[in-house]
Amino acid sequence: MVVMHRPMSGPSDTASRRAPRRHPRWRQAAGLALAGTLLILVTLARPQVRGAGSSAQMVPPVVEIPGTDPVLIGAGDIAECGVHQNDEATARLLDAAVEGSGGPVVVFDAGDSAYPDGSPGDYARCFNTSWGRHKARILPAAGNHDYRSPGALPYFTYFGAAAGNPAQGYYSYNLGTWHIVVLNSNCKEVGGCGAGSAQEKWLRADLAASAASCTLAYWHHPRFSNGGHHNDASYQPFWRALYDYGAEIVLAGHDHNYQRYAPLTPGGQPDEVRGIREFVVGTGGTEIYALRPPTSVTEAQSDTGFGVLKMTLHAGSYDWEFLPVSAGGFTDKGSGTCH
Repeated sequence: MVVMHRPMSGPSDTASRRAPRRHPRWRQAAGLALAGTLLILVTLARPQVRGAGSSAQMVPPVVEIPGTDPVLIGAGDIAECGVHQNDEATARLLDAAVEGSGGPVVVFDAGDSAYPDGSPGDYARCFNTSWGRHKARILPAAGNHDYRSPGALPYFTYFGAAAGNPAQGYYSYNLGTWHIVVLNSNCKEVGGCGAGSAQEKWLRADLAASAASCTLAYWHHPRFSNGGHHNDASYQPFWRALYDYGAEIVLAGHDHNYQRYAPLTPGGQPDEVRGIREFVVGTGGTEIYALRPPTSVTEAQSDTGFGVLKMTLHAGSYDWEFLPVSAGGFTDKGSGTCH
């Protein structure tokens, strides 16, 4: 088995993308036994972020293990101590995914990790006691409840470099052959999300610098939703940039339910050729929100229980599966190809 760590620089330094740099903090993970005799210990770096700003940003390794494909698994709207305590049940789904995977596993956090205010106590007493055991694998997006604490400081303190520059909270990384973009949908807190905003300009530069053939993005507030928060055109510029560069998937939370949409244009029209498929996965552990009847572009939805979304990222394609916490509960699975 061969593991390569190939870092990439930010979009403003394309020429340096071929110059590998190693992150100083390494985590040890057991490898696989080959031919029943050889045990290889695989050393995986703490995932690094590729962000904007004048300060130097750490960049992510591309982990390549021949014969295996990486898994991206997670949800949003996760932990609320003493009120809704289903985060331990969803954390056990993460446990099983990590134990059963033959390749690298990254946990996406689609925001609102610790209720009600994203305070240090919320993170210590709620989130850290369940999903916190996978902290070394988590690459998060900031939620609106995180900004109930000024500047979302406890969120950025808890996740550290994995959450990106605290003044921005948007970054990107590579997982296998895929490029992953994490955006900050708390627009007022980061100077806007509109066309021409610093974040939208960064997104376009980041996508232009990527050589990956498959792209996935996630943030907290969904562009399209059939739940109580409805569609939100604030994020159409994000969708437009991703659409222009041929992205495949957007993941979001905020509405506490599960939704899957047909591939859509930025305006919400079906487009099987270039459209982006959105998953809303606000099922990480807090209360569930009711859904309205499905629309013409809704492919699947459920407001019946908690769970996580597992994405297996192949070279040129992907599989998805919604994993419920309850045996016999709602599930949804399928596959797609990259543009």
